[in-house]
Amino acid sequence: MSRFSIGDRDFLLDGEPHRIISGALHYPRIHPGDWADRIETARRMGLNTIETYVMWNAHEPLRGEWNAEGWNDLGRFLDLVAEAGMHAIVRPGPYVCAEWQGGGLPAWLTAMPGIGLRSSEPTYLAEVETYLRRVYEIVAPRQIDRGGNVILVQIENEYGAYGSDKAYLAELVRITQDAGITVPLTTVDQPQPQMLRDGSLPGLHMTGSFGSRAAERLATLRDHQPTGPLMCSEFWCGWFDWWGNEHHTTSAADSAAELDALLAAGASVNIYMVHGGTNFGLNNGANHKGRYLPIATTYDYDAPIDEAGDPTDKYFAFRDVIARHTTVTEPAPPRAADRPEVTAPLTSLGDWRLAVETAAAVADAPPTFEDLTHVSALIEYTAEIPAEAFGDAETALLTVDGVRDLAWVEVDGVRVGSLARTWHERRLTIPRGRTVSILVEDQGRVNYEKRIGEPKGLFGPRVAGLPLVGWTATPIDVAAVGERLTEATAPAEPLTAPATAPVALRGGFTLDAPSDLFLSTDGLGKGYAFVNGFFLGRYWSNGPQRTLYVPGPATRAGDNTVVLLELEGTAETQARFVARPHLGQSVQ
Repeated sequence: MSRFSIGDRDFLLDGEPHRIISGALHYPRIHPGDWADRIETARRMGLNTIETYVMWNAHEPLRGEWNAEGWNDLGRFLDLVAEAGMHAIVRPGPYVCAEWQGGGLPAWLTAMPGIGLRSSEPTYLAEVETYLRRVYEIVAPRQIDRGGNVILVQIENEYGAYGSDKAYLAELVRITQDAGITVPLTTVDQPQPQMLRDGSLPGLHMTGSFGSRAAERLATLRDHQPTGPLMCSEFWCGWFDWWGNEHHTTSAADSAAELDALLAAGASVNIYMVHGGTNFGLNNGANHKGRYLPIATTYDYDAPIDEAGDPTDKYFAFRDVIARHTTVTEPAPPRAADRPEVTAPLTSLGDWRLAVETAAAVADAPPTFEDLTHVSALIEYTAEIPAEAFGDAETALLTVDGVRDLAWVEVDGVRVGSLARTWHERRLTIPRGRTVSILVEDQGRVNYEKRIGEPKGLFGPRVAGLPLVGWTATPIDVAAVGERLTEATAPAEPLTAPATAPVALRGGFTLDAPSDLFLSTDGLGKGYAFVNGFFLGRYWSNGPQRTLYVPGPATRAGDNTVVLLELEGTAETQARFVARPHLGQSVQ
């Protein structure tokens, strides 16, 4: 067993100075079949450590239903890191940000009446303690002083950007130490004086998060952390994408120069992200700084290791920098190869809503997603329109107090328009009819600042100023529908013309062997994609991304199936898998 500690100027491994050269990998963003590959590729870049967040809502989407298996097997992930001969850093939050749904905080938690998020409020702390103790049951026996590989555990996450409740931080420390965590505890904040003061406690080792002006930011960090090693525990080497924007990239040369400056100053580093991965399923978060912006499915992050696990120009530039400051002996992995190009003619399975098996709820006002304990993306709301709403006119004005986050409106089964939160839309002219149905999509829960935990759904619908009452709300489990339609045996109609929505489309294709793929979304509208029942995530013609990554372990030799749950309609009659990813027009 070894010992890891903090010295006067350095991290100490068995009493000797040790520099951490780490990279962030989020295990829920990587297919478990690819964990070992991504860890090994990171190691061959010259890293000696892997860091990961723990996403509470991935492990416990419903209260009391804790899951630490499969995609959530943190223990196996840490063991694979150890098998690669690398140390590990664990950041369990409970808040993680990470452009992840709700910043990692479960919707059932944020919906609790009177709860005080990220504070010493008792209800919140009680739930946090239960969560953290479950995580530490996994982490504690894997600490380096017990024969494992975990060398650091982080308390909270960039807390100085949110609050200054020292009693809250103290409780997190108490819980962590009482649960058997004995390795050094750290905090991270942007190197701004107020954030550093608010986000830490005496006895916690401060680290910084930044991606440029390394010398200046290390100096600010040193002002507030006068002893011990300097560390940038989030070295931002890229950025994330959101729907409707460009694909964000950073210069490999500029990022490598900043990394060189960090290492030349003697600092330790954790590269965020060394490999970003993918917001598979419905795991993307959202930002809101005056305008709601949902995060895209890709979390490529312009990282050194791309979304498919291939080394990039940035990888080789970083590897060269690291080799100037430490020994890098392993050969570099090969550059990216083209993936198979295949085509799957599509058939129509009809309206995918017919495959919904969840029971509807009835209420005077539209219930929220939280009211229905619904953690998937869609609820369909239906109500009768009062006849007096139209009078002698053939149209009337539908208004809402708000929609979170995107809604498609039907009158008597005919789609008549949509309302988008991103565009601040709250009114729509509808034709005369008896019944209105409004399909509402949660496009991703805000993962930053004060909007964490806001309810999702339809708010204050009226027609001609008259409130609509007597709502039927049908929660739709998107993943279950996709899996059900993958296995459906009912006859399907060949798609001979572009499809109108809502519609389920299915196609078959063959592979010689399991392989990564890139599903082109050009010509598709908006919806959800599945391969062999594996939920790839959301697609949207709004861009920037034009492909969805299909991990090799989700495919098989021989026959494979692709299913699309289309919300807006297509311009294509086939699904195409292309050789290379297309994440959109780049901007630096």
